Amino acid sequence: MSVLVVVECDKGEVKKSSLEVATYGAQLAAQLGTSATAIAVGEATDASLAKLGEQGITKVLYDKEPRLKDFVNNAYTKLIATAAQQEDAKVIVLANSNIGAAVGSRLSIRLQAALATNVVELPKTDGGQFTVKRGAFSGKAFSDVVLNGDRKIIAVKKNSIEAQHEAGKTAEVVAFSAQLGDADFADAPKQVVMQDQAGGILLPEAERVVSGGRGMKGPENWGLIEDLAKALGAATACSKPVSDVDWRPHHEHVGQTGITVSPNLYIACGISGAIQHLAGVNSSKVIVVINKDPEAPFFKAADYGIVGDVFDVLPKLTAAVKELD
Repeated sequence: MSVLVVVECDKGEVKKSSLEVATYGAQLAAQLGTSATAIAVGEATDASLAKLGEQGITKVLYDKEPRLKDFVNNAYTKLIATAAQQEDAKVIVLANSNIGAAVGSRLSIRLQAALATNVVELPKTDGGQFTVKRGAFSGKAFSDVVLNGDRKIIAVKKNSIEAQHEAGKTAEVVAFSAQLGDADFADAPKQVVMQDQAGGILLPEAERVVSGGRGMKGPENWGLIEDLAKALGAATACSKPVSDVDWRPHHEHVGQTGITVSPNLYIACGISGAIQHLAGVNSSKVIVVINKDPEAPFFKAADYGIVGDVFDVLPKLTAAVKELD
């Protein structure tokens, strides 16, 4: 049962979530007694793809069709499906990302494969069944799902697997062509606008995020958020009420109806912690909450909490971070 791993790339580098997926795919391949091959999507370099050997990938397929630099649903679906058929992959592993969500269901139909999203650990394959554990109800519960059928697709939740790095190991990068034509790019957007955050990092891929809520009292105070974000090399974000009143642009809105983030560090400043907001950040490895209300719901989900006025705490925190440089 061969394993194909979908690796997302941006600006020549493999995304953090895809390093986790590559590790998952390699561990699954070892569990099944086979090897893991990757198919790269997006803008990559041969050098960055070869480093996937550190995660246990043995071979990387890369189609250098220039129009694949940006996400196009039909083209990406055909690319991955063609690779799966060529490699006779019985399991396809991808990130539970915007791209993964878009192509996963299409691949399921195209390849007649069983699909499980939001998967949090390696499957159990004993007893002749293929059972995966997935998060449900915005991370508040888990369910075990048996995947039937000849082919299976697994979308791995971000931060559920630690990316491994075995220095010195490299993967073979192989030229690949899915024979894509103009019809495959018919649904391509006419203009692609990338909303970069601090340090040129897209918010969904940021490893550190500093987020503000109504406790910031107005857009004129956002410099405190931006100063801490700059010191940490973090992206900035906000709660829904903040974007609703146009204090911040809507592409910074994090939550159930906005962007879902999975950083290593999420700092919430003046955010009460409504369930809709928590649904968008509960995959964060470490959550720090700063709020003057000790009864704020967000403290229940926090790894660390500071009860205090954000206007007093943020300048001191920023100064402390700068002293560490």
